[in-house]
Amino acid sequence: MKLNHKFALLLVGAVLAGALVGCGASGAPASSAASSEAAASSAVSEAASEPAAEAALPDGVYTADFDTDSSMFHANEANDGKGTLTVKDGQMTFHVSLVSKKIVNLYVGMAADAEAHEADWLQPTTDTVTYSDGTSDEVYGFDIPVEALDEDFQLAILGSKGKWYDHTVRVANAQPAAAEAPADGTYTCDVTLEGGSGRATVESPAALTVADGRMTATIVWSSPNYDYMLVDGEKYLPTNTEGNSTFEIPVTALDTPLDVVGDTVAMSTPHEIEYTLTFTLN
Repeated sequence: MKLNHKFALLLVGAVLAGALVGCGASGAPASSAASSEAAASSAVSEAASEPAAEAALPDGVYTADFDTDSSMFHANEANDGKGTLTVKDGQMTFHVSLVSKKIVNLYVGMAADAEAHEADWLQPTTDTVTYSDGTSDEVYGFDIPVEALDEDFQLAILGSKGKWYDHTVRVANAQPAAAEAPADGTYTCDVTLEGGSGRATVESPAALTVADGRMTATIVWSSPNYDYMLVDGEKYLPTNTEGNSTFEIPVTALDTPLDVVGDTVAMSTPHEIEYTLTFTLN
């Protein structure tokens, strides 16, 4: 009987020892495991609550502003401070035409690092720019790799006298590039009218004439009561005296909304009404 009692005690001890060993092998105490699980759950929740990274622009061609910290280093005035942003396979390259040929190289980074990285110097292209008075000039342009839009980055310039200068620049406000004017000739285009009360319409398709690269559209309203139109502040009078009001107005770009004003005398007093017209070649 005593032997059996001792055996029972030994058996209970072995079971308790195994349980303790098992607990030790399982790692942290229950309270620590619970804390770790809570922390992991919190991390997952925080990650889920963070906004997703902004998607890159779709592949295509855009116009964008070229903002710099210098009145001596900027986009050519003929391009209204803008350049062309090309996105291909998610990579962005910005082409800007400068004001002269006095800047001979660019380096993305600090001037102090440029000398040691000659292989990374950006080489110029020779661009022809045309000013508003019709005169043209040859200047240097550059293709600049852009990591992010609307954010400042360092761009060093090398002048013709061989000295590097630091500058802070930004490529911003990217917009889809307007379709270029077609070759001189006569075309038809679809016209989309927006604005006003929704009662007025314009004929679509409409005639589009291109002469010397300048586009002119013939707009025929659904009413004879329009006595003038305003486009970029310029007043245009009807080209007809009978039938629905017809105008010939300039078109600055295809596939891009054009703000216009139509003055109607259909009411008790004349009213200027704001519209947008969008022209798309057939």
